[in-house]
Amino acid sequence: MNKTQRNIVVILVCLAAAGAFPFTVGNYWIRMFTVIFMYGALAQATNILMGFSGLVPFGNVVFFGMGAYITGIAMITWKMPFPAALLLAALSCATFTLIIGHPILKLQGHYFAIATMGISEAIRQMVTNLDFTGGGMGLNLPLPVLGPGRAYYFFYFLMLLMMLAVTGATYLVTRSRLGYALRAVMANEEGGRSLGINTAYYKVLAWAISAFFTGAVGGVFAYWYSYIDPPSVFDISIAVRFIIMILLGGAGTIIGPILGAFFIELLTESIWSKFLSFHLGVLGTVIMLVVIFMPKGFVWWYEQRFSLRALLSNVRKSGI
Repeated sequence: MNKTQRNIVVILVCLAAAGAFPFTVGNYWIRMFTVIFMYGALAQATNILMGFSGLVPFGNVVFFGMGAYITGIAMITWKMPFPAALLLAALSCATFTLIIGHPILKLQGHYFAIATMGISEAIRQMVTNLDFTGGGMGLNLPLPVLGPGRAYYFFYFLMLLMMLAVTGATYLVTRSRLGYALRAVMANEEGGRSLGINTAYYKVLAWAISAFFTGAVGGVFAYWYSYIDPPSVFDISIAVRFIIMILLGGAGTIIGPILGAFFIELLTESIWSKFLSFHLGVLGTVIMLVVIFMPKGFVWWYEQRFSLRALLSNVRKSGI
């Protein structure tokens, strides 16, 4: 059995396990894994831009919030069904990046990161002070007409579908002209332009794809929780969380962001239950150790065949 066949078998086994999982556990674990799938989808969506171009969009949470609010407003004010409202939200987020993309993406490095944070805060303040968004009071979305039991299954599988969809999009990006252009941006943008690559176009396109999926996940989140307000959906800590997941799993890889999401969320839950008073300190220490031993993420260690020598080599390189 070659590597491709083994990967296919592993994927099929994982999908079968994910499909059977909610029918073998209680609602607590169904909700827990729904959150993991949500963060896996958010991390993977950001990975499309960050992992291949090296640009770090700390303000990407703005699309999560926009997707949530557009979905809610469409369902409440315009009486749109959830699927149509969700599609509108995702397309609106992608369109927004096409409008602001060219001027913002002229910035590089930490200037770009700070600019995205500024956009996120500006949109948050607008939402907080507009009447039709509910202002600081937030929005109450219509409850799913499924009943509590079926709603757990519905959102579990919907978030799983979101994560699989954006992972499929990432796979296509890695094997497309877009993926090669983004790698050129990361390696040497000036050199890429000298070779005739329209780097600005490809960066905007990657950001639009990322925004589309981030907005869609935000819309699902809003319908799932049935209530949203600006602090909960425009929280910058959400963006920091899924950026950490990308770095831990392996930026620019297909499976890395998902591994990072599983690691962070399961670790957080485990530490919270055992170290209630100082769980953040324990979590930070564990993340620091992972970064020291595996600076390129879990996927890198897998490619090194779980080599202890490779881990110790990273410690020596870090000067510790």
